[in-house]
Amino acid sequence: MAKSCYPDFTFGRGAPANATPSRFNLKQRTADGDWLDDRADIDGNAAPLKTVVTIERPKSILARNTSPDIPFDQSINPYRGCEHGCVYCYARPSHAFHDLSPGLDFESRLFAKPDAAKLLRQTLAKKGHIPTPIAFGTNTDAYQPIESEWRIMRQCLEVLAETGHPLTITTKSDRIIRDLDLLAPMAAKGLVAVAVSVTMLDPVLHRQLEPRAPRQEKRLAAIKALAAAGIPTHVNVAPIIPAINDHEIEAILERAAEAGAKTASWIPIRLPHEVAPLFQQWLDVHYPDRASKVMSIIRSIREGRDNDPGFFSRMRGSGPWADLIRTRFKIAARKYGLNQHGIKLRSDLFVPPSLDGQMTLF
Repeated sequence: MAKSCYPDFTFGRGAPANATPSRFNLKQRTADGDWLDDRADIDGNAAPLKTVVTIERPKSILARNTSPDIPFDQSINPYRGCEHGCVYCYARPSHAFHDLSPGLDFESRLFAKPDAAKLLRQTLAKKGHIPTPIAFGTNTDAYQPIESEWRIMRQCLEVLAETGHPLTITTKSDRIIRDLDLLAPMAAKGLVAVAVSVTMLDPVLHRQLEPRAPRQEKRLAAIKALAAAGIPTHVNVAPIIPAINDHEIEAILERAAEAGAKTASWIPIRLPHEVAPLFQQWLDVHYPDRASKVMSIIRSIREGRDNDPGFFSRMRGSGPWADLIRTRFKIAARKYGLNQHGIKLRSDLFVPPSLDGQMTLF
């Protein structure tokens, strides 16, 4: 299908369209003169799609997790939406709660939480807080481009470094190395581990699939810098998309191991709610020759569905294709010396802060 079949298609963005969420019976968008309906036949040349950031002031910052297949029980997301624009992002449907599209809105209409560090300090100061690792980057990337200006992630790191609180970070951005001055001393105390997502090595696929995320060579350089600083570093080869990037599994693991990663994992592509039609549209735009094949294999991994929301199975997949990928990954990881030892973080160094910014004595 040609690009012209998706009038919202914007080069440099991930989603081919600004699909209207349907789960909440929201009204379909109508032409109102904004960038969503700025068409050459109406308004002349379309205006460039700009990123807009809205301040969000939540009352709390820690999100609690009870899912049995996720290895953390508390997380922080400094931002909603993500400018990286990865079309497969399973967090896209969360934008529908704001009456925004999981499509282009998700990657261009963002929310920042400038009070995150203040709220974090208040949470850590509460009596009875249990210092299990706080996970960052579990929904949207804390090191997406706007972090360079807002520095919310860094402010949270400062609080965690001050209190000796453990954390984990998942990112696909080399911007993380700007915080090595905080991360390296914390790693020396056993307080932090980082997972860097490396989805592919092909630069053409990168521009199509993750248009505003740092290119793969920068991510591998980040792994090298993190490892050299003594920070336990994991490579996350995710998502694996059959017939799109699965042929690069072995090469990615080899490069990541050479850079200094010690552990590795993979997840098959997940297509919850509005992500499924967005991804199929993306296939129609970029890979029309194999779109039906890709979806057929994905459904074979997901027991005939576009998506499997079941605990544990959603992270693993099932059937011959999933078994083949799992076997290939295990063999390659062993070959390159990955996953020989796990990563454990300390929680016994935590000292609650006082709300005036000073550490308590007792």
